[in-house]
Amino acid sequence: MSSHENYYVPAQSKWPIIATAGMLITVYGLGTWFNDIKADRPDSHGPLLFFIGGLFLAYMLFGWFGAVIKESREGLYSPQMDRSFRWGMSWFIFSEVMFFVAFFGALFYVRTWAGPWLGGEGDKGVANMLWPNFQYSWPLLNTPDPKLFPGPKDVISPWHLPLINTILLVTSSFTVTFAHHALKKDHRGPLKFWLALTVLLGICFLILQAYEYYEAYHHLGLTLGSGIYGATFFMLTGFHGAHVTMGALILTVMLVRVMKGHFSGDKHFGFEAASWYWHFVDVVWLGLFIFVYVL
Repeated sequence: MSSHENYYVPAQSKWPIIATAGMLITVYGLGTWFNDIKADRPDSHGPLLFFIGGLFLAYMLFGWFGAVIKESREGLYSPQMDRSFRWGMSWFIFSEVMFFVAFFGALFYVRTWAGPWLGGEGDKGVANMLWPNFQYSWPLLNTPDPKLFPGPKDVISPWHLPLINTILLVTSSFTVTFAHHALKKDHRGPLKFWLALTVLLGICFLILQAYEYYEAYHHLGLTLGSGIYGATFFMLTGFHGAHVTMGALILTVMLVRVMKGHFSGDKHFGFEAASWYWHFVDVVWLGLFIFVYVL
């Protein structure tokens, strides 16, 4: 261990290459899938490619994080390495914040400028010549070209499933904080209880969101193809759902590690990073609930 007092340099790894291949196949498969849906091709290979890419990513995550856990358990990480992990996680979450800022920016642009402009408002109201009968309002149920992009029949009420999901995620922020405090005091029983409850709340959120999507597609006509409202709604809530899924998986791994006796009151950055990520996911949802569902 003395040779790693200052910094630990790991051996060459295959995991970055596998991660790159997995992301390429996943994104290519998703793009193929969406394009084939638009072209009405029922025999699309997009779903299969997307599934294969997902398997690559799952294999990478299992192997790479397993290697990190093994190195940590062997005492190879110094305080300098701990600082590097903290900075790395901080920049990762910052990049995720910017990711959602871009989508929120697109939503605000459409609602504040593009929509009213196409409706004839402002100095550039001549754009109204394209669709002279178009009356802008948000949510956009009546699109400028309903033949090409028919709008949804209705939108999802924020005071039913979205409100329940908000309560679930806000509660989960408290439970993961309680688990963190229990870990600092090395109280293993409360730690396991609060962490397991956090994972359960995350799973309940995902189940309710899946049901919400089912209702939107089959009863409200709210789809990715139902104009700009449908596109922004599913892009924002869908990517957030993907982040909740990833966060729930991370917390599940933390729960398994806790069950195995990993972590101590003063050395538990893996758990701390997971809690940071979960709080980030919760804060993003509050923004979604306000700006996508309520306003």
